Amino acid sequence: MNIEKNSVVAIHYKLTDDEGTVVDSSEGQEPLTYLHGSGAIISGLEGALEGKAVGDVFQVTVQPAEGYGEINPEMIQTVPRSAFQGIENLEPGMPLQADDGNGNVHHVIVREVNDQDVVVDVNHPLAGKVLHFDVTVESVRDATSEELAHGHAH
Repeated sequence: MNIEKNSVVAIHYKLTDDEGTVVDSSEGQEPLTYLHGSGAIISGLEGALEGKAVGDVFQVTVQPAEGYGEINPEMIQTVPRSAFQGIENLEPGMPLQADDGNGNVHHVIVREVNDQDVVVDVNHPLAGKVLHFDVTVESVRDATSEELAHGHAH
């Protein structure tokens, strides 16, 4: 069976950046299982999987537009340092979670710290990056009516 819309697909993958650094991997874990065509994975990877079958092994390079998008400068913000009371040793590169006051939690990365302000970046950590995937298709099957109704694999 080939991968097509409404297939439940399981893959093993290794994701590296342009420098060859492993960013994420399913090695030593269960394969990533998703409902094809539901938008559960980035579009560049999903498109490369279309038509593949169990046992296929391939590499794909995904540009930012089909990955996590380009870096949006509006999502890099300067916040008064006083907003970080209780957090010791603020350093560039530090990941934090921020509540927007509406009950939404955002993951942010500290970019700069000075005595008055902290510059935080709300962009996805992989925004603006070219992604390199090594993929093995482990299984493909038709989605159940329940999975289709819920919009994800069970």
